[in-house]
Order: sequence, then C-alpha cells, then structure tokens
Amino acid sequence: MQIEPFFYAPNNQKIICKTLEEAQEKGLDTKSNIFIYGIIAFPKVEQYAKENNMTIYRIEDAFIRSIALGSGFAKPYSLSIDSRGIYFDPRTPSDLEYLLEKHEFSDELRERAKKVREAVVASKFSKYNHLTHQEIQIDKDKYDKVILVTGQVEDDMSIKFGAFGLNNSDLLEMVKEKNPDAYIIYKPHPDVLSGNRLGHISKEITDVCANEIQTDISIDSCIAVSDEIHTLTSGAGFDALLRGKAVFTYGMPFYAGWGLTTDYRKCERRTRRLSLDELVASTLILFPRYISPKTEKFCEVEQTLEELKEEQERYFNNRFYRYKVNLKGYFLPRTRKTIRAILKPFKLKI
Repeated sequence: MQIEPFFYAPNNQKIICKTLEEAQEKGLDTKSNIFIYGIIAFPKVEQYAKENNMTIYRIEDAFIRSIALGSGFAKPYSLSIDSRGIYFDPRTPSDLEYLLEKHEFSDELRERAKKVREAVVASKFSKYNHLTHQEIQIDKDKYDKVILVTGQVEDDMSIKFGAFGLNNSDLLEMVKEKNPDAYIIYKPHPDVLSGNRLGHISKEITDVCANEIQTDISIDSCIAVSDEIHTLTSGAGFDALLRGKAVFTYGMPFYAGWGLTTDYRKCERRTRRLSLDELVASTLILFPRYISPKTEKFCEVEQTLEELKEEQERYFNNRFYRYKVNLKGYFLPRTRKTIRAILKPFKLKI
C-alpha cells in the first residue's frame, strides 16, 4: 500500500479494511485510530466513531506530491491527514483552514516558509513534476494581458464540493467574456490528458475561447508567461501565488479568502488576512506529512524537496527510468479499469 509509510503504529499494527465489520474482525477497538482516504461517507464507521468519542482522520494528497501522476499510481511523498474535514471541501472547516485562521506565526517560521517557497520556485515544482519546462513565446504587444486558465478533473471531489456547479467549460467561457482582448492559454489537467480521468472541453468552446492549448509543458512554464491565472479550485492557483502572479478564483480553494487572491466567491469563516509566507508556512510546512523519497521515513518538507529534485533530474535525464515511470502510469490505470469491468457483474470491489 503506497500510503502505509505515512503512518506509525505500535508493533506496526496497521490494518486496511473496506467495512466496519471487517475492521472489527481484525481488531478495531475504541483505542484505535481511524483513517479514511478521501471524502467518501462511511455511515457505519462514522456512527461507531461518534458513539465511542473517536476522531476520524481524512487522508488526501498534499501539495508537493510526486514526479508522475497519482492516477498513474506514482508513489506520494506528502499527504494531508485532517481531523476536522478535508482541505478541498469549503462547506466545513479543515485542519488547514484552522491553521490559516488561528495559528500564531513566528518570525522564524515566516523566514523558513520564505526559504521553502524560494526552493519550490527555483526547482519549478508543483504537485506533479513530470512535464518538461520550456519558454512559451507570445507577442504580448498585441494583447492586453496573458491569462492562464487551468482545467481540472471534472469528477474530482474538489470540483464537486468547491466549484459551486461550475465546470471547465464554464470557467473558460467566463474568462473569455470578462477578458475579450487577452491572450488566453488553456491548460488541461494532466490526469485528463493521460486518459485516466474526465474533463475534456469541446473543440467548439476552445476554438472560440482560447488562443492556445498547452498540453506538453509544465504548469511552471505556463505560469511564467502569464500575467494572471484563473481557476476554479486548482492547486495551480497556489503555485501561481508562490511565483508572485495575480490569481482569480471562481470556486473556493484552500488558498482563497485570505486576501491574496481575487475571489468570485466568499467563505464567511475566513476572516484573516495573511501574508504569502504565512500561507506557505501552513500549507507546506505545518499541515502535510512528508516522507523521504529515498528511505520512506518521516522527514521535513526541505528534505522531501531536495530528494524530489534529484528524482526529477533522473526522470528528465535517464530515458530508461522515464520510460519505466511512464509505462507504469499508462498500463496500471487501464489494467485496473479492465479488471473492475470484468468483476462488476459479480458486484465485487477492488
């Protein structure tokens, strides 16, 4: 299991189950910790936890994740583990939101966050780091400004709960309507481009609303050439803030509502005005749990960044390693889909 190294338990007693009954058979009791991946409801588990005054922790990928895609079964190097909610769901508070709203930031922490931010930008890191960096050439004198519109996975939970009914097509059309004289770059989500997830926009819309569609170069390169980034809830907006760009949100991502972005929506719980480095301190230092890409042992963000940089250089410079990673990312999701389709008539889950 890829997430197992992120959890410590006495005598390594970590049990992975699909139902409350299975967990109880394998030793779940009121002294256990309960972790659920994602936001899917498990009513029996939640009721058991409530009756026994237990906390349920929700697990999700954090913000500096891996070289290749999670949908391609690339191993994660950071996770969010949340006792209040989940960071992409603005309907309820999360541990990340609590940190952003309540934490008292020391000067030392702000300085550390500044150095982490500089390291991320210098390495051109984002959540995924498998696309090459390349300068985009645009004759900016012909346009008012350059806008990057970031596509997302449309059945993703951050869209379901944080985009208020908007989708990729809605976003692109809204941006074009508000900025008719801008040069608009549309970047589809890499999971959509890989064929692993949903989220394509029709050619009829992109032909009218986008000057350029970027598929093969990094989000860092797209942000670098842009004056503004417009997004529903994408983490690319956070990447753009780290790089000093103007960010416009049309949903309610975790980094919106703190005075750093121009927001189409409002979250009444978010009353504080933060500096960029306070946002970074919470989001990249205090909140996630990191492991070393080399040893799979717990570590701080700085070590993960250093080792991820080494892995990225290996990925770009060693074609056999790159081929291996890409082959895994192509075949494993498709094999899983095929097996699920075969087992579906038997009502089995994998």
